[in-house]
Amino acid sequence: MDNFNQPTWSAQSGQQTVPQSIAKNFMANVFIWMFAALGISALFAFLFANNLELLSYLVDFETGKMTILGWVTMFAPLGFVLLMSFAYQRLSASAITLLFVLYAIINGISFSFILLAYTSGSVIGCFASASAMFGIMAVMGYTTKKDLTSFGRILTMALIGILVAMLINFFLKSSVMDYVISIIGVMVFTGLTAYDVQKLKRIGAGLEYGEVPATETKKLAVMGALNLYLDFINIFLFLLRLFGRRD
Repeated sequence: MDNFNQPTWSAQSGQQTVPQSIAKNFMANVFIWMFAALGISALFAFLFANNLELLSYLVDFETGKMTILGWVTMFAPLGFVLLMSFAYQRLSASAITLLFVLYAIINGISFSFILLAYTSGSVIGCFASASAMFGIMAVMGYTTKKDLTSFGRILTMALIGILVAMLINFFLKSSVMDYVISIIGVMVFTGLTAYDVQKLKRIGAGLEYGEVPATETKKLAVMGALNLYLDFINIFLFLLRLFGRRD
């Protein structure tokens, strides 16, 4: 990672400069993929939430319980993230991209339950709030000169703590604990947004020196989009748990 910050020399001015075009294109691709994934998820969430025939594949209306496909849809996104993360080196750029698109689709289908559980006003309000928080922290992460590496490690440990607490509360079903987890969750993923953007900016700077082949660049962009997508979605979901009004 140290070579990501290496300067180059301008032949005309004799001063140190850092090339920007490749890094900017990389960051642009990351955000394009992220927004595309959000759009795909929103589309499929809307389609399933407003179509009883499609929804019947997920929920048995006679019993009110989820079908096998419904349960698969709920837990499959985690499998996709783990597969993309741990099999990254063995997967091609096309395979990573396909998995990311499928992940966005399945995630969107699972979000259809959210659209049914909460009022449209709550969903829109929390989505707008999440967008504002994400945007502010993304700009901060991109523009700050402070190294956020140690900050990111702390947030990662906090994230592990949140997951453990959520698992415990799954059995305790404490509304107070759920409220506290949601508050901490918003703070953690808001902070991770700035950290992830800075990390991606450094990766983009490293690409300026031609050390990574084009196929690897695409894979890095898609995985970067996945990280930011997860940051945004989790901010939105935790805000919804805090402020969402149920139908």
